Amino acid sequence: MASPPPGPGLTDYERRREENIRRNEAILAALRRKAAELSASFSPTLSSPKRPKKQQPRARTASPVVLRRSLRTRGIPPGESSACADANTSRATPPSPTKPRTTRFSSSLASALRDATAAEPSPSLDSGICAADGFNASREVVLRPVDVRKVVPGRILSVRILPLSDRTVVVAGNVHGHVGFWDVDRLVEEDEDGDGVDGVFEYFPHRGSVGGIVMHPATPQKIYSSSYHGEICFMDVEKENFNTIHLCDYPIFSLCQAPNSPSSLYFAEGNELKLFDARTGKVPTTWSLHDHRINSIDFRPENPYIFATSSTDRTVCIWDMRRMKKKGPESLKVLEYNKAIQSAYFSPSGNMLATTSLDDTVRIFNMDNFDDSCILKHDNRTGRWLSTFKAIWSWNDSNLFVGNMKRAIDVISVDRSQKSLSASYMAFLESEHMTAIPCRFTLHPCKVGHLAGASSSGKVFLWTRA
Repeated sequence: MASPPPGPGLTDYERRREENIRRNEAILAALRRKAAELSASFSPTLSSPKRPKKQQPRARTASPVVLRRSLRTRGIPPGESSACADANTSRATPPSPTKPRTTRFSSSLASALRDATAAEPSPSLDSGICAADGFNASREVVLRPVDVRKVVPGRILSVRILPLSDRTVVVAGNVHGHVGFWDVDRLVEEDEDGDGVDGVFEYFPHRGSVGGIVMHPATPQKIYSSSYHGEICFMDVEKENFNTIHLCDYPIFSLCQAPNSPSSLYFAEGNELKLFDARTGKVPTTWSLHDHRINSIDFRPENPYIFATSSTDRTVCIWDMRRMKKKGPESLKVLEYNKAIQSAYFSPSGNMLATTSLDDTVRIFNMDNFDDSCILKHDNRTGRWLSTFKAIWSWNDSNLFVGNMKRAIDVISVDRSQKSLSASYMAFLESEHMTAIPCRFTLHPCKVGHLAGASSSGKVFLWTRA
């Protein structure tokens, strides 16, 4: 807006100031018109280019969600994973198997087992364990060079001797899912494809560590095995193959058969005990028994309804199958420890219970009075690469066998008198032929003196009567 002309009565200074303001405003107006004309003369195509739109990132392919499971949910306590290094709970295929996974079974071995199981059982066979009055393990057993054999590659987690009265066949399962059969008597000829070399037949039916192998004395031709991959396999001697009869979501850490029912399989899936009926192929019952994984299941010989479980939750529990409830089953007795328990097994008579714990003890309890017990110190710190020690009973109530870190076997003498229970180290079985630490053991149920120890090198050492 232009300033009005200077009016009368202004001084000379004020008049000059008003003239300068009008002149400046006129110059500014002329500059504005010139700028408007120049802007209109530019073509729209020469205007500043627009910024390119920011490209949206490409949608990524959705990757599978990986559920991370803690040691607690897998049933492995902190600091004790090395003791259960065999408990690989992943579903991954085992690393570098020595042979392709197969479910076929050797025809020659199957035929030999059919013939052996068709024979009458030994008259001394009683509930799978024969009498052994007067047997002295420290003086009557030896290890011969011919009775040492590499049955499977890698660490052995489970080993059993078939309950056959006239021959010795050892079955072993390793951390890679292999199951090996060792025909100790060498009565089976080698197959055309190479199975049976040196009496060993090796198969690969599982995808995870084989933690359990069982067969009932009444039906020795039916062999069951379980793995940390959640599989239960049945070795069918008649059809000459392995069949997966049950799959779980979580690892199976232990497997057991009911003494009064060969078709009833009890297995530990984590901290739960489950009953698998082999006749129907179903799991009708599940019990939550412990806070962490169950490491062993064992039935009392004199009473098939009583059984014991050991767990990494530092307890051993005694149960009565007749009083088991689906929700919140109550135990008959709870035995507490300072560290995880690897095994709890009844003596052949059922009068005693022996446990092996990572607190470096072997404990024996009187089943009639749990206050009557004894504790033996034993180095059970096997470390990461060895299977944990599990003390097993001899053919009678007088002895226990447990491996030690000196590549030998400790023989524990047990005395259950009317006054009190006592135990002590009686003997030390060692041999130049036992070149590895024996961790897991099994007895021949029909031949007193046949004791097999399995190692982390895949070897089995069979001690026999001298």
